[in-house]
Amino acid sequence: MTTDSTATGFGTQEVRRARYAIAAVFTVHGAVTGSFATRVPWIQDHAGVSAGQLGIALAFPAIGASLAMPLAGTVSHRFGARTALRGLLALWTLALILPALAPNLLTLCAALFVYGASAGMSDVAMNALGVEVENRLDKSIMSGLHGMWSVGALIGSAAGTVAAHLGADARLHHTLVALVLTVLGLIACQRVLDLRSEPDEEPPPRFALPPKSALIIGAVGFCAVFAEGASLDWSAVYLRDVLDSSAGLAAASTTAFALTMAIARIAGDRIVDRFGAVRTVRTGGVLATVGGIMVVTAPNAALAMSGFGLMGLGIAVVVPLAFAAAGRSGPNPSQAIAGVATITYTSGLIAPSAIGSLAEATSLVVSFGVVSVLAFGLVLGAGVLRAGDRKTVASSDAGAASRAAAEPRP
Repeated sequence: MTTDSTATGFGTQEVRRARYAIAAVFTVHGAVTGSFATRVPWIQDHAGVSAGQLGIALAFPAIGASLAMPLAGTVSHRFGARTALRGLLALWTLALILPALAPNLLTLCAALFVYGASAGMSDVAMNALGVEVENRLDKSIMSGLHGMWSVGALIGSAAGTVAAHLGADARLHHTLVALVLTVLGLIACQRVLDLRSEPDEEPPPRFALPPKSALIIGAVGFCAVFAEGASLDWSAVYLRDVLDSSAGLAAASTTAFALTMAIARIAGDRIVDRFGAVRTVRTGGVLATVGGIMVVTAPNAALAMSGFGLMGLGIAVVVPLAFAAAGRSGPNPSQAIAGVATITYTSGLIAPSAIGSLAEATSLVVSFGVVSVLAFGLVLGAGVLRAGDRKTVASSDAGAASRAAAEPRP
């Protein structure tokens, strides 16, 4: 993709408008996820599947995403970034309709495969454009963009909760939501940067192993997403089973964790701009580790909820920064971002089941002890984000310029 602002003629105002446009895209993307999550019980009943069969079906979004994400770079190369995002985002919003239509396990798995594939490809396309806007603005925005995704998810889940409370048919609910979000997404895409490949630029391979840099960066993202998935899916169960909390208080812990994540991501860009990605993630890893220790040693619900809150604060900006680092780690941002996204999607897929299996073999306390160890991995691995840290790169460039100026000329 062409990245030179002079060559592509993007002015400052256009880039600023693109920032708000891509933020709207992230919000729409998150709203689809929130809308789907709240109607899973209805979809399960409509498809007539057991809890075990539902667990199998819910693995298919991650499978579809992992297989399809490498294709996002090819689509962007062929059609241009704006047109590609417009089509992929519309495919994702309209895919929301499919799961509620499924009458059995087989069709539900197929619907969720398409749902996940469209989610993954649009995810890669919008993150690649987000990194490009961040580069052109020369200020951190990726944490805020992912914060807007969380806001969208909260809005979608709130609307879905109301629909479920009213007993609305999920087929009607999801069709209406899909149509509205498709229109909003198409409007937002009108203002994103219209990046295009050079005529002589080689198209990226349709399927390729992620570059080594993406694998290393993805490992850091893996630790954060594992802790996120474990906390979101198991925090309520932990409070109920380990600390004998009421159902209402246990459920509130999950909501509080999600809100903490959203707020921290929205506020995270200022912190990253001031301290840099490496220091931010390393400090976040310390907070998340302390939070995990608080959870496993908590004698009451209040301390455990505080621990989950600290974990949310500590891991909130890791994934956005991992995507940003991947986007700057090599000549093919989409391929690197797809690699990191695949690793993080896999982490999110295996975390809930891994925690459950370990808890069955030992206890939930031991399971979250493992989560604490992974959180400490952020402290150890934060340095791999240095290559993509704007603050570090800017300092290096300034230092190189100073040294060049100080050298005697012949």
